[in-house]
Amino acid sequence: MPLYSFEGVSPTVHPEAWIAPTATLVGDVVVEKGASIWYGVVIRADLGRIVIREGANIQDNSVIHVGDGVCEVGKNATVGHQCLVHDCTVGEQALIGNGAIVLDGAVIGERTLIAAGATVTPGSVIPPESVALGSPAKKVIPLEGTAKLFVDHNATVYHHLAQRHAASVELVDP
Repeated sequence: MPLYSFEGVSPTVHPEAWIAPTATLVGDVVVEKGASIWYGVVIRADLGRIVIREGANIQDNSVIHVGDGVCEVGKNATVGHQCLVHDCTVGEQALIGNGAIVLDGAVIGERTLIAAGATVTPGSVIPPESVALGSPAKKVIPLEGTAKLFVDHNATVYHHLAQRHAASVELVDP
């Protein structure tokens, strides 16, 4: 896994976290126990600190960057495939849907689903237990039904999948 120091500050990864071999972490990045960082992810903390809390999963080809401060992805939260998370706070067990964008200063509440393809504009506050839809994400509805099931179970699914990858992924010589 490529870990890079920036201006003397190196990423810190808990030994029980899983980092895909093609993920890249730069600078003041903290990855806590049980978190997983998937293939092609870039987490660049050259201006501030990025914290990936326990059990969170950052899925394939997502990018996380921070300005001057702290960007945090909460415990058991999910950042889906090909997301951009920039200088914001993602609450505990929140789910950022595939291809979504969450921008500077936004706060995503606990157990909130940001719909696939949504754009959360700078400074937005999305309340806990809700679903935010649209680009920009202006429609906010209660978390229920299928959306609630995704939020309830996604972290566990990815925790188990990360364990399987940690135990069996191998580079294949061509």
